[in-house]
Amino acid sequence: MAETSIEWTDATWNPVAGCKIYSAGCTNCYAMRMAARLEAMGVEKYAGLTRKSGGRAKWTGKITLDYKSLDIPTKWAKPRRVFVNSMSDLFHDDIPVDFIKDVWNVMAQTKRHTYQILTKRPDRMAEVLSNNDIAVLPNVWLGTSVEDARVIHRLDDLRKVPAAIRFVSYEPLIGSVAGASLKDIHWAIVGGESGPNARPLNPKWVDEIFDQCTDADAAFFFKQWGGKNKKAAGRIYKNKVWDGMPARQEVSIF
Repeated sequence: MAETSIEWTDATWNPVAGCKIYSAGCTNCYAMRMAARLEAMGVEKYAGLTRKSGGRAKWTGKITLDYKSLDIPTKWAKPRRVFVNSMSDLFHDDIPVDFIKDVWNVMAQTKRHTYQILTKRPDRMAEVLSNNDIAVLPNVWLGTSVEDARVIHRLDDLRKVPAAIRFVSYEPLIGSVAGASLKDIHWAIVGGESGPNARPLNPKWVDEIFDQCTDADAAFFFKQWGGKNKKAAGRIYKNKVWDGMPARQEVSIF
């Protein structure tokens, strides 16, 4: 619900908090650590969302719907790119369709902003958005996270999502995604894992995705190499910074 240092967005908006470990990419999730810190600071919204396990914060599976935060984007006069639910997943199974509609209504009312929604559950995203009279909004980009070959199938689910722009976040990239297709997907974010337990990023995996973007004419955004010191590792790839963004006005609404 504030300005952010995430390179591909301007602000975060969290009408939902809490999640659960869903696949290998979740193991070192930064949001678990952040939620534990916020609970320790006395932020009521994050109470009970994590527990200590092996000396680290882990999701308990509890979800908090924060109705009070729904109107926050309406108070931002300046247009922003807004990452929706950086501390959760809007298409978690426990989030009611009616609440998703509430979020959609706010985004429809604030067309000056561009909203970026990521999920590890694109199958539910496709089902909810296709069967509940929820409009396709040109200012809403819908994406999925893919960390390695075991979850490449999420791209097929994403292609079924009715959206103006579809995107994939290959972050944390912890394995090869060779063979993946970005057909009908307009943007790819690539990033290595960061933090004290970060798993290494093989440059060949980044090359594979760069080629996928070239083949599909998708925008390429290289976020970071990651590691224990992500600032030191930087984000230079092929001797430059890649900040590719999809061109919203050129994309047809499916």
